[in-house]
Amino acid sequence: MSTQENINYERIAEAINYIKLNFKAQPNLDEVAEKVNLSPFHFQRLFTDWVGISPKKFLQYLSLEYAKGILKDKQATLFDTAYETGLSGTSRLHDLFINIEGMTPAEYKNGGKELSINYSFAQSPFGNIIVASTPKGICYMAFADDHADALDQLKQHFPNATYTQVVDLAQQDALFIFKKDWSQLPAIKLHLKGSSFQLKVWEALLKIPMGGLCSYGDISQNIQLPNASRAVGSAIGANPVAFLIPCHRVIRATGESGQYHWGSTRKSAIIGWEAAMLNQPVSI
Repeated sequence: MSTQENINYERIAEAINYIKLNFKAQPNLDEVAEKVNLSPFHFQRLFTDWVGISPKKFLQYLSLEYAKGILKDKQATLFDTAYETGLSGTSRLHDLFINIEGMTPAEYKNGGKELSINYSFAQSPFGNIIVASTPKGICYMAFADDHADALDQLKQHFPNATYTQVVDLAQQDALFIFKKDWSQLPAIKLHLKGSSFQLKVWEALLKIPMGGLCSYGDISQNIQLPNASRAVGSAIGANPVAFLIPCHRVIRATGESGQYHWGSTRKSAIIGWEAAMLNQPVSI
């Protein structure tokens, strides 16, 4: 993705944030376009190019009513019917091609002293990201608004690992998730440091399909710990792999989006983008 495309996302994010903050006033196209320093024509075209629908339609996917409707839809969670939807098009699910392998204590003891980690920076529809991998798979992926800070945060997970800045095949495969043709996605392996409970929560997140939303309570029910919503929230907040493990699809039972490690505006952008992709006649 070019630098210009990254600038485009920043403008879209600014527009989404402005619309959210001024939702009750229902700002029109001209007002939002002026806020991001574009003519109404160019803003409408930019927004439509980015997500495939108009700003007005996109706003519907961010509404409280829309979120509540998805939560009430039994198909939204798909925990019991995940494998009944098939493999093609928009119904291809994360848990059919993303597999988690937990690190052994020996692999991450002493701050990951025995680990060799490759990392690189890339661009996505939602801004810059850092992605890191071990010989066994992706171990970390995060949105990286500041490269130096993002690298520091990675190294906090494994302070004694050996790091090499290089793009490898595992990283390339992972980045295909941002392409629109999910039918061509290769199997993706994740090699993650986490407790048994965290791994169980992260695996449950993989069952939420694109366009689906669920609550923290839904995840607790799925892992058969109905009273563990708070612990589930902590495990979701500790998710080390942005987007691939779709923690952005977990919202409050009220329909409100709730917190997100990489920013509430980015979470809204991803939820709206996925909803738009799901409702377009394209292969995703």
